[in-house]
Amino acid sequence: MSTQLKISSKLPDVKTSIFAIMSKMANEYNAINLSQGFPDFNCSEQLIELVHHFMKNGNNQYAPMQGTIELRKQISLKVKRDYGREYNPEREITVTAGATQALYTAFSALVNKGDEVIIFEPAYDSYLPAIIANGGIPIAIKLNTIDFSIPWQEVEKSITKKTKCIVFNSPHNPTGAILKSNDLIQLERIVKNTNIFLISDEVYEHIIFDNQKHLSFAGYNELAKRSLIISSFGKTFHTTGWKMGYCCAPEYLTTEFRKFHQFIVFTVNTPIQLAVAEFLKDVTNIYLLPHFYQAKRDLFSSFIKNSKFILKNCDGTYFQLLDYSRISDKNDLEFSEYLTKEIGVAVIPISPFYKDGTNNKLIRVCFAKRDEVLKEAAEKLVSI
Repeated sequence: MSTQLKISSKLPDVKTSIFAIMSKMANEYNAINLSQGFPDFNCSEQLIELVHHFMKNGNNQYAPMQGTIELRKQISLKVKRDYGREYNPEREITVTAGATQALYTAFSALVNKGDEVIIFEPAYDSYLPAIIANGGIPIAIKLNTIDFSIPWQEVEKSITKKTKCIVFNSPHNPTGAILKSNDLIQLERIVKNTNIFLISDEVYEHIIFDNQKHLSFAGYNELAKRSLIISSFGKTFHTTGWKMGYCCAPEYLTTEFRKFHQFIVFTVNTPIQLAVAEFLKDVTNIYLLPHFYQAKRDLFSSFIKNSKFILKNCDGTYFQLLDYSRISDKNDLEFSEYLTKEIGVAVIPISPFYKDGTNNKLIRVCFAKRDEVLKEAAEKLVSI
């Protein structure tokens, strides 16, 4: 019998993600899957035809490591149009295999052993393991439980000589909260005259509601000069399976980012990059998105308003938090399992988004679904 080899895990506490667990359970019990955050409808036919066009025309080999120049130029134009800052396509924009790869690359570029990285909980589940894998020490600050705003006094108290980076996500997954102008003014004041860097996860930048404006770190000089800003075409164009994102940062940060990017992934899908670049030339492909998803948010809310669930405010993303405290005393993991197995609707519990498993009796549903699916799911939830 062979001896069992032993490995010293860099991530000993990391288990299978809650997204994979709940999607698997949804499949096993034939439940409507409102758990994992992806649309159940197709992307633009025009975009598909563009990908086909570039494939048929021979664009099937490696793109440049930093991304095709056609796409980087279109990203530069978009960011300048939206936020007033011009990133140099050659030296300050990198195309990535989705936002999660960009985030891991950003942490790899910034974080050294013993560095402290401030994150806000509930936090997207890739932040913590990426920080730990790079030797960093995550410092978790809980968002205010009522409106999920940032407790700025606690942020200031948490900053030490070891603070290397602060991570932000707006619009915020899983809560749907957004940063307001006062937040960015506070942040500018806190980081000024420090050597603190910022990672700004802005993948839902174009899914924002009620005529509110996304406030990108690109629009603030003090923040932009120290920020790696990450976004995603998967969210914007309903193509999460294509894994296409990007990172904008000043040249000195992009240089470090690309050192890791070239060895983590080197480059990403060539014909899709060229297709997205062409698709971006028509601005209506982006700017109708808030209205499209707000209609879905409002439709789902109208279906569920007479239920025992309490709807939390949702300013952006395609996620809605539901408070089930009037329905059950179960913890959120048990309640999510109950909904999936007994009611037929798969959701995401929020406690896995906290390092200590905080349970606030909240679940997350994804409303990036066809209207008839939202209606059927809501009918099941209202029946409880």
